[in-house]
Amino acid sequence: MTAALFSSFSSASRSFHSLRRRCPLAPSGYYRAASRRFLATKKTELPSAMSGDASGSAPLQGQAAEDGGDRAGSVKQQLSRLFKASLSATVPDEPNIEPLVEVCTAKFGDYQCNNAMGLWSRIKGKSTEFKNPNSVGQAIARNLPPSDIIESTSVAGPGFVNIVLSDKWVAQSIQQMLLSGIGTWAPILSVPKAVVDFSSPNIAKEMHVGHLRSTIIGDTLARMLEFSNVEVLRRNHVGDWGTQFGMLIEHLFDKFPNWEEAGEQAIGDLQEFYKASKRRFDDDSTFMEKAQKAVVRLQGGEARYRDAWKKICEISRKEFDLVYQCLGVHLEEKGESFYNPYIPGVLGELSNKGLIEESDGARVIFIEGHQIPLIVVKRDGGYNYASTDLAALWYRLNIEKANWIIYVTDVGQSQHFDMFFSAARRAGWLPDSDGNLYPKASHVGFGLVLGSDGKRFRTRSSEVVRLVELLDEAKSRSKTELQKRLKENGKMAEWTDEELEKTAEAIGYGAIKYADLKNNRLTNYTFSFDQMLNDKGNTAVYLLYAHARICSIIRKSGRDVEELKKTGNIVLGEPDERILGLHLIKFAEVVEEACTNLLPNILCEYLYNLSEKFTGFYSRCPVVGSAEETSRLLLCEATAVVMRKCFYLLGITPVYKI
Repeated sequence: MTAALFSSFSSASRSFHSLRRRCPLAPSGYYRAASRRFLATKKTELPSAMSGDASGSAPLQGQAAEDGGDRAGSVKQQLSRLFKASLSATVPDEPNIEPLVEVCTAKFGDYQCNNAMGLWSRIKGKSTEFKNPNSVGQAIARNLPPSDIIESTSVAGPGFVNIVLSDKWVAQSIQQMLLSGIGTWAPILSVPKAVVDFSSPNIAKEMHVGHLRSTIIGDTLARMLEFSNVEVLRRNHVGDWGTQFGMLIEHLFDKFPNWEEAGEQAIGDLQEFYKASKRRFDDDSTFMEKAQKAVVRLQGGEARYRDAWKKICEISRKEFDLVYQCLGVHLEEKGESFYNPYIPGVLGELSNKGLIEESDGARVIFIEGHQIPLIVVKRDGGYNYASTDLAALWYRLNIEKANWIIYVTDVGQSQHFDMFFSAARRAGWLPDSDGNLYPKASHVGFGLVLGSDGKRFRTRSSEVVRLVELLDEAKSRSKTELQKRLKENGKMAEWTDEELEKTAEAIGYGAIKYADLKNNRLTNYTFSFDQMLNDKGNTAVYLLYAHARICSIIRKSGRDVEELKKTGNIVLGEPDERILGLHLIKFAEVVEEACTNLLPNILCEYLYNLSEKFTGFYSRCPVVGSAEETSRLLLCEATAVVMRKCFYLLGITPVYKI
């Protein structure tokens, strides 16, 4: 019976084992399941200080914002410090004025300070020396402290202070980065610790293309925050608790009374096993009743049910682990079961504050502006997503002491998070809606992955596209294109099989990631292998090849770049050299903007523009054999270093030869 029903794996299982061969698990694994043990559902004692007050909510302006170590901060941050000093000297009676420094879009400078008009509206009519916004701007420019950063300033129109950066300072900044490492260009953010909640598949269900965006976007946000020296807790809030386990466990017990002896072979293909149990649950009322009772026994901690639950979770995690390994994604699991023991105490606190009310047999929290309430206890007394999410948020604020909690899910859950966050604000856990106050919670919504027909991306048989099959296809296509290119160029003999495999994997997986991340996450995007594997335009393939070309230029020079970093100097003598240098030093503020707005596409745009600016530089500024070879090789190296860091932040593995 075992052999007939479950030991013959489906195509999904074949893809799974194919993926295992391609991505063998590292000894330590990428996926650390912190809560794999069963948590008894006894009432958990909550700390006496429930953080019910929002009195501690405030901008984080202390050590986290100022202690940048060897980092000077972004160019914007450095200029802002200069203008803050100038504003204090210009209008000493107007305290707490934040500098408004932006990249200059006109041809009058590189950056611009835009405080003059706003200041004029505040001081006009008072007894001051200023007659109009332009005179305020002139004073701001005049009161700037001496600095090597600024070459010159000019004031335009109603007081816009234009800044031209010093070419010498830009060159020295790039050279110092090459010597000290790109970590010195990490932005200085005001948040010490963040939770990024992403991926979060359901146990007993295979990861499909719908999980792709959450996993990729969440990983990139975590990487950018980590690069910015924020302590990031990468949380995988898996669906490992709930009614589906009742039907899975009872189906297992019915079909395989001695399932412990059969082990994983009893379950076989977990996806087919899930479908079979779901059909019985929907069609057989007797089985449904048994499944519902099984949930109660599981939640009550009955050993037999606990062991079956653990086995099902273990099988699922092995499949998840392989996908995460291939994507290079690290997560720590804290699923629904982890937070379940905290729910009674958290709901008790909310009840004591008068937030929870009885409504139509359920317990709910009414949220202003919403016609339906937030249900926290169902009519049958069971908990749901809202109750689990409230317990998780309480834990993250009070136990993990996070300042910023970021949830990465599809935009379809926007209403849930809006209501959930509103309930937390009513409880005093979060401050009122002010983006500058901490702790704060953010929902990072994203759109759908569409097929060529403009509908949700599915297989021809209308099945959800499995992620393992998608990754397999990407690598296979990438390898075919790479082999074709190498044969056409007569370079096939120069490549080992291992190099071919690793490069095909880097390009294939990188293409999938970049095609997603380059779009504004709120929009839908059309999944197309042909487009994402194109070596022209804004694609990972184009960018990876561009990086490989830069590495080739450096290799062909025969020079020791590490030695050049110590002995050579960068000189920005040509317009294209300055354009490239100026773009390079904007890296920190781009990462800062992408983190602040939770938009990875900002980093993608910077990376693509960097590649384009390098192309302009290289086409008009000869490198190898020129009189400026040393300086230009260092610019090549700086470009490659920044590109590699961009790739890393996007979760893409760079390639060094084509």
